Amino acid sequence: MTQPVETRGLNRRGLALAAGFLPLLGFVGSAQAETVPESTFDRVRRTKVLRIAVLPGELPYFQKDLVTGEWSGACISMAQDVAKVFDAHLEYIESTYGNSVLDLQSNKIDLAFSLNPTPARALSISFTRPMIIHPFGCLAKKGLSPKTWDDLNNPDLTIVFDLGSLHETAARRYCPKAQLVGYKTRDECTLALQSGRADAHIQAALLGLATVGKNPALGPYYLLTNPTVALPSCLGLQREPDTRFREVIDAWLDMNRGTGQLREWMLDGLSKFGVTRDQVPPGLSF
Repeated sequence: MTQPVETRGLNRRGLALAAGFLPLLGFVGSAQAETVPESTFDRVRRTKVLRIAVLPGELPYFQKDLVTGEWSGACISMAQDVAKVFDAHLEYIESTYGNSVLDLQSNKIDLAFSLNPTPARALSISFTRPMIIHPFGCLAKKGLSPKTWDDLNNPDLTIVFDLGSLHETAARRYCPKAQLVGYKTRDECTLALQSGRADAHIQAALLGLATVGKNPALGPYYLLTNPTVALPSCLGLQREPDTRFREVIDAWLDMNRGTGQLREWMLDGLSKFGVTRDQVPPGLSF
């Protein structure tokens, strides 16, 4: 049956309208595609620049020469090796542990080394697989050689830690009977121990060893057990749909851990600040 003229005309007009919208739809789709942010993987490969957070005075990870402005330390050695993977050069952005999370969120940096992957941080940024598993222990006054947390859980002992840190969390949980005193900085804790106002200073292993490197008279560093308190230390990255950058860093970590290179970078970083290999506790692995 022949279609009525009115209907045929309506269909033609509908087709014409639809055809007129097609270029507009293509434009909208193109505009949406252009607003998709460039991924870290693509940006680093395009610019040949890898931006990392550097933390002044955080031995053995970072140290800045105040005369030359040059950076050194275990994490600098690692970052230089990661940059080689991307055929890129490093750009240093001075920061702190807390601010490096904000720097990732605001796209100021691509990598932040040596971050504990806390649930609060994981709400905002992404993490690699562990760089190291970092056990806790302490520096102690002469004559006190603690092996376990119970050795410090004594009301006659004064235990110090830096406020707001995981050192404080561990001390309050495992040494509740001791006299617990918090200071704003680790350096203040060290002074308290040196002056006899404290009996032990809770610190994660690498930080404690670095303190010994700067103050040899404070050694040795004691790993504490029963229980062993150890937390992963990871690299922080921007949270993004494209996972290629994280996959490359994870592969880099797995390879360098398997070959023992991560341990060498850590030991070399410690040695630059006066820690000899025989001062590293045998039970400390990276």
